[in-house]
Amino acid sequence: MSLRDWRPQPPPLPDHLQAVLRPDDPEWFARELAIAAAPPWWFWRSMLRRCSWLVSIFGRVEVTGSIPEELRGGPLLLAANHIGDFDPFVVAVALHRIGVLPRIMATGGIISAPVAGPLLERTGAIRVERGTELARHAVRVTEVALVHGGHVVAYPEGRVGLSADGWPERGRTGMARMALGMGVPVIPVSQWGAHEVLQYGNDWGKLRTLARAVVRRPALRVHVGPPVRLDDLRMGRVGDANRARYRIAAAITRGLVPLRAAERDRPAFVDPTRPTTAVAAFPGGVVPDDVP
Repeated sequence: MSLRDWRPQPPPLPDHLQAVLRPDDPEWFARELAIAAAPPWWFWRSMLRRCSWLVSIFGRVEVTGSIPEELRGGPLLLAANHIGDFDPFVVAVALHRIGVLPRIMATGGIISAPVAGPLLERTGAIRVERGTELARHAVRVTEVALVHGGHVVAYPEGRVGLSADGWPERGRTGMARMALGMGVPVIPVSQWGAHEVLQYGNDWGKLRTLARAVVRRPALRVHVGPPVRLDDLRMGRVGDANRARYRIAAAITRGLVPLRAAERDRPAFVDPTRPTTAVAAFPGGVVPDDVP
């Protein structure tokens, strides 16, 4: 067996999920369904408990906020702003500190990488094949994870945010529709600082910013806010998915304000490789009072 083909053994696929498989599904789909339906992998628990300090090599992880105890035993959608390639590691460590074992959505390219990809898949990461017809499989896997009480971290923006001022974009309606359709609480996760560890562009500059972070150790701030209010909205009613999307973006933005209080107008760290082709949902971090 080659290094590329190696992967940890997935749990068996429960009988009740066999029926959802189709002949044209990709070969990885059954594995991800089985992992989503199973309890969190013991090795993932161990890694977060014993190796979280590795993230602190590149910055000072600071966590504020919490998740109500009564919500931790059930499914959760954790909506985070996406600011760079390093932030999934920061978010995972931050959530572990407050007692949550996250399943993180990740691009298909990362999960297809040798060694690291199979390990990431086995931790419960959910593959997102952006811009392809396979993207629908991520929704199906996420639904299975939530039905089995999983805590899924997703990025409503669907990519690293590209607004000029660094505030979150309004995102897409996918998470909003899932939350409304399944009645799952949405917890906003705001973060700042991880964009300084790995630049946006995929070139040797990534190593330069990584090395600089070891020396500078920027603050890697994460705030976990209260659940987003969605109880007055419902799936299928015209406009409600869009309203939910803006409420999620508003909650993330509000939590982000104190994390970047000294950088309200624009980020202090300017990444020349990052395009600025999008507009923030709430420019300058100003959320109108009439948004719940």
